Amino acid sequence: MKATLPFTKLKRYSEVAVLLWKYGRSGLANQLSAAGIEDPADGNFPGRAPEPEELADDLEAMGPTFIKLGQVLGSRSDFLPDAYVAALSRLHDNVEPFPFAEVEQIVQDELGVRLSKAFAEFSAKPVAAASLGQVHLARLRSGKPVAVKVQRPGIAERIAQDFEVLSQIAEFLDAHTEVGKKYRFTSLLEEFRVSIRQELDYEREAQNLIEVGSSLGEFERIIVPQPVMDYCGKRVLTMDYVHGRKVTALSPLTALQVDGSEMAEQLFKCYLKQVLVDGLFHADPHPGNVFLTDDQRMALLDLGMVGRTTPGMQESLVKLLIAISDGKGEEASDVVMRMSETTPEFNALAFRERMAKLLLEKQGQGLRQLSIGRSLLDLNKLAVHSGLHVPSELALLGKTLLQLDELGRILDPQFEPAACVRRNVAEIMAQRMRKDVTQGSFLKSALEFKQLITGFPAKLNDIVNALSDSRFEIRVKAVDADTLMEGMQKVANRIASGLILAALIVGAALLMRVETSFRIFGYPGLAILCFLGAAAGGLYLLISIFLQDRAYHKR
Repeated sequence: MKATLPFTKLKRYSEVAVLLWKYGRSGLANQLSAAGIEDPADGNFPGRAPEPEELADDLEAMGPTFIKLGQVLGSRSDFLPDAYVAALSRLHDNVEPFPFAEVEQIVQDELGVRLSKAFAEFSAKPVAAASLGQVHLARLRSGKPVAVKVQRPGIAERIAQDFEVLSQIAEFLDAHTEVGKKYRFTSLLEEFRVSIRQELDYEREAQNLIEVGSSLGEFERIIVPQPVMDYCGKRVLTMDYVHGRKVTALSPLTALQVDGSEMAEQLFKCYLKQVLVDGLFHADPHPGNVFLTDDQRMALLDLGMVGRTTPGMQESLVKLLIAISDGKGEEASDVVMRMSETTPEFNALAFRERMAKLLLEKQGQGLRQLSIGRSLLDLNKLAVHSGLHVPSELALLGKTLLQLDELGRILDPQFEPAACVRRNVAEIMAQRMRKDVTQGSFLKSALEFKQLITGFPAKLNDIVNALSDSRFEIRVKAVDADTLMEGMQKVANRIASGLILAALIVGAALLMRVETSFRIFGYPGLAILCFLGAAAGGLYLLISIFLQDRAYHKR
């Protein structure tokens, strides 16, 4: 293996180079330039420009890592032309399946029993094949219908090798290009690596199904298929079978029979709860992962890709979503700046102005056309170009809400995401407060209050004793005390100098009345000397004040 690894890397480098050359000099690059992304290569691609389907085919041929990259690009309708988005969308659930013999072997290795012993029936033909695995229909010995997700053989090793190559490319770009320093490709790639590693762990996905299903139990129109834990492993996930159709595959007659308005409202509301209250949300709600069931409910499938938000991030996102829905650019920019890490080239005033202009343009489209997800992605792009390093959760949430916006408008063409946010924000905040007031937090507060009450008499006794013995002291520690004292000394020195100069002038005026043989310019000499000294001192004081103030303003 060690002897073949360098050759494998070299082959991968060449494949990536060919891909970049093919599409970097094609019509796709020109279309991306129109979207604000410069084409790194001038001129046209020599020969026929590749079709959108070819990009999907090329990524699929390069393996699962690049298929996942294609899926990410396929969800960025604000970035790619519609033809390429449509072509890449098939990578979600229309990938070439692997042989059934390998399925049997993987199931046997993970469950420790032959497939025929574990299941009463097991379909040899998969109902869906994706980049990391494929799904087969089966029936347990109890008669319960299930869906069995089986991971592709050797997929983890192939992805690990691809990431070695991509990591070297990312490190080179970060070290030698301005674009790399700005976007930090190494950290982005590490986040992508963690995401894929989690998707490869089907036991983790089973736990995600349980957690999300439990948190969404209050929504009558939303279901999450639950895993059958005895039939799950690292590479095998057995879960409830949900019979239904993609939301995008609804016929006009079926669409009339569905309460699309209520479904869109519940779908959007359940995701707001996941993101802003639970801190765990389904991060890939593309049409292939949202089914309309026979009993007029929506099923959320494939929870391998999830997003997580901390309590602090949740509060910031609540404020940000409210600011976007209300079109308040200054509030949105303040929230983003608090969430992000600044760089030396960041200009806060210019960022606020651009943010206000961006949200003003969004509001001008009207509530029905306002897309919360698109606004978040545009906001994220503006922040990056302005010199901010925004949290990755913001881009992930933007992509998720963009997909939700599209699903909501499929279910109900009159659906308004911004209005939905405003309708539900009060309830979301109430749920957050109820979540914070847990038994543990209450007991902690009670314990701290007990310590305060029990320690108060002793503290009060110490204060009374200090007062009676004249030992009571108040110590004030000023911020930047040294700088403050230095400034006060300069003020005092200037006042003292002014008083001395004034005294010289008054003394000179009084000496003008004293007759003396010592004269200068026909006037009493001592008085003239006092006047000259006062003039020189005053001129020196003015010059020193001017120079010091000028140096201060420069600092």
